Amino acid sequence: MMKTHRTLIALSLWLFATGAMASKGVAFIHGTGKQTNAYDNYWTGNFVNSVRQGIPDSSKYVVINCDFDQFMWHQDAAGCLSGQLTNFINNEGITDLVAITHSNGGNVVRWIMSNPTSDSRFPNIINTLSRVIALAPSSLGTPLADAVNQGNVFEQTLGWILGYGSDAVKQQQVSWMANYNAQYLYGTQGRPSLPKPFETVIGSDVDSAIWDSDSYCGGYQYQVSLETTQNWLDDCSDGFLECTSQAGAGSVLFYDKSRTKGREPLSHHQSRRNCFKLDTILRSEIQG
Repeated sequence: MMKTHRTLIALSLWLFATGAMASKGVAFIHGTGKQTNAYDNYWTGNFVNSVRQGIPDSSKYVVINCDFDQFMWHQDAAGCLSGQLTNFINNEGITDLVAITHSNGGNVVRWIMSNPTSDSRFPNIINTLSRVIALAPSSLGTPLADAVNQGNVFEQTLGWILGYGSDAVKQQQVSWMANYNAQYLYGTQGRPSLPKPFETVIGSDVDSAIWDSDSYCGGYQYQVSLETTQNWLDDCSDGFLECTSQAGAGSVLFYDKSRTKGREPLSHHQSRRNCFKLDTILRSEIQG
């Protein structure tokens, strides 16, 4: 009996120590675009440094810099992301990874989670992931991508000026994403579930009233532009994506106004900024 008792105590201590040694990390994964300094140019240090305080060791974070102008499966997209995540996991001993994605970054992560046999690095990333918090993901695509690629000369020219002529934007056409979701990606209605939680934060509107100080969070010029592009979208949209697209994969974590300070909406630009306490909301989420 004594030997059994000692064995149980030793096992309990080992389980306790194993749990205590679990190392939590957070990865910030940008959206469309070729990034070389996403910390400053995409997220901003204020956002990153606030959110990462939610993990026990706030130094265990990584800001991804990849070429997400490519198709999601491209070596410079999913390949680059898997390489940087693998290095982070290995170098920091991460056993519990929270991925925070924005926009098309959610599609790249879904590709990894949906195609574990296509790259030897994918399974370990999937196993290490505890959850994905997807900010305004373009899971069902956007009519704006259709307008840029199939629209009139003005729409195509506008897209070219804004840098929206890439393969990643072609990919986000509504019919193209429907095909990818039906054949290659998990998480949408009627498809297998993703192996780890994919929880979405949905932006539902754009405020650009010049007299409203909330319109200036993240840069007033972006609000004006996104207010214009809402003309191509449903009433419920963040200026780039309709709410139905953002809610198209995984589960909804929350709609902006249900948790933001002052019940303010998050435009597509503001959903990667510390606007209306989004950063503290996310900090609280990753503490769990």
